[in-house]
Amino acid sequence: MAEETITLEKTTEEPASKQKQWQPSILAILCNWCSYAGADLAGSARLQYPETVRIVRVPCSGRADPMFVFKGFQKGFDGVMVLGCHPGDCHYAKGNYYARRRIALTQELLKLLGIPPERFHFEWVSASEGNRFAELVREFTDKIKALGPFEGVDK
Repeated sequence: MAEETITLEKTTEEPASKQKQWQPSILAILCNWCSYAGADLAGSARLQYPETVRIVRVPCSGRADPMFVFKGFQKGFDGVMVLGCHPGDCHYAKGNYYARRRIALTQELLKLLGIPPERFHFEWVSASEGNRFAELVREFTDKIKALGPFEGVDK
């Protein structure tokens, strides 16, 4: 079996007019069945949300390994969000309960690594909540803008 690898880098190629004002780069790790469908609904309904978010789809939020979050920060993202199905609505029965445990561990590890906990967000978003998805992205983007660029843990 061949192992699939996803390489995700923060994009820096922007027109000169946009480079004057800093915009945060946010990594969003979304459950395929609920949160990604909610993001798709937001796009289909033409709801406005910042273009600062880069989406990675995982089969289940329970599959969102803490290393995905740490790699996001390592690759230069200013904030990371993980969105999954509401408790009891998981297509894999208990995946979102596993996610909740992993996220608690992730938050503790972020503190140990010196990464401000405000740069990480975990939330439940269902497939019918396109408005909620768009609002969460707007709120998190505003929060990260207020914090400024992520300078890494050494600085």
